Amino acid sequence: MKQGNESSITDFILLGLFSDSRHPGLLVTIILVIVGVAITGNSVLTLLIWGDAHLHTPMYFLLSQLSLMDLTLISTTVPKMVTDFFSGQSFISRIGCGAQIFFYVMLGVAECVLLTLMAFDRYLAICNPLRYPVIMTPRVCLQMAIGSWVGGMLISLMHTVYAMNFSTCDSRKIHHFFCEIMALLKLSCEDTSTYEKVVLITGIVFLLIPFGLVLASYILIFLTVLHMNSTEGRHKALATCSSHLSVVSLYFGPAMIIYMTPGSSLPTDVDQRLFVFDVIITPMLNPLIYSLRNKEVLGALRSILWRKLIFMKR
Repeated sequence: MKQGNESSITDFILLGLFSDSRHPGLLVTIILVIVGVAITGNSVLTLLIWGDAHLHTPMYFLLSQLSLMDLTLISTTVPKMVTDFFSGQSFISRIGCGAQIFFYVMLGVAECVLLTLMAFDRYLAICNPLRYPVIMTPRVCLQMAIGSWVGGMLISLMHTVYAMNFSTCDSRKIHHFFCEIMALLKLSCEDTSTYEKVVLITGIVFLLIPFGLVLASYILIFLTVLHMNSTEGRHKALATCSSHLSVVSLYFGPAMIIYMTPGSSLPTDVDQRLFVFDVIITPMLNPLIYSLRNKEVLGALRSILWRKLIFMKR
C-alpha cells in the first residue's frame, strides 16, 4: 500500500457533501451542531428510559432501542465524513466501505421492523387494553428488540457480501458522503440490473409492507379513539400516536423515494440530500418529537434535574 496522500488501488474516494459546496466550513459546522443535538438527545432519552422506573414500559423500552439505533447510525456515517473534511483526505478502504454498507443496511432494516412493532404496541394498548399486559410482557418486548437487531444483521450481511463482490472499473470516486450500496454499484463494470431488482424487492418487503401495516394500525387506532368517552384519554392517545406517526413519516418517506425509484432517476445532489435527511436530520428530530410532546418523559427529566440540583446544594 502506498503511503502519504496516495491511496491503494483497493481504496475508494468519497466525494462527500463538501466537494461542490460554496461554503463547506459553514455546512460542516451546521452538521456538527445537528449531530451534537442528535447524540445528546438520543443519549439523554435512552438514559432516562433506563433510569426511571415510571418509564419501564413496553413502549419506552422499544423507544430506547430506536434511540440506540439512531446513535449507531450517526456514528457509522458522520465521523468519517467530518474527519475527511478536516484532514483533507477522502479515502476509504474496501473493508471500511463494506463496514459502512453493513451498518447502514442493518440499522435501516432494524428501524423499519422496530417502527412497525412500535405501531403494533400502540394498537394493542389502545384497541385491546385488557389483553395488552398479557401480550406485551417483558420477554416479548426483549424478543421484539432482538428480532429487529438480528433481522437487520442477517439481511445486511447478505446485501453487503453480494454488493462487495461486484468488480469496479477504473474510477474509484463514490459520489456520496458514505459508502452506500447503489452509489458503489455505479462504479461496477458488471450488469447490476438484477441486483437493483433485488434492492427494489427488499424495499417492498422492508419499507412498503411495514409502512402499510403501520398505516393500518393507526387507522384502527383512530377509529377506536373517536369512540372514546374520555376527552383526556382521547388527547393522550392522539398525542402518543401522533409522535410515533411523525417519526414514521420522517423515516419511511425519504427511504421509499431512495430505494423504490429507479437508480438513475434521482440526480446525485437530490439523492444525497435525501440521505442527509434520513441519516443525520431524522435521528436529531426523533428524540425531540418524543420528548417535547411527552409529559412522562419531561416529568422524568425534571425529576432527575431537581434531584441533581438538591444534591449540588448540599
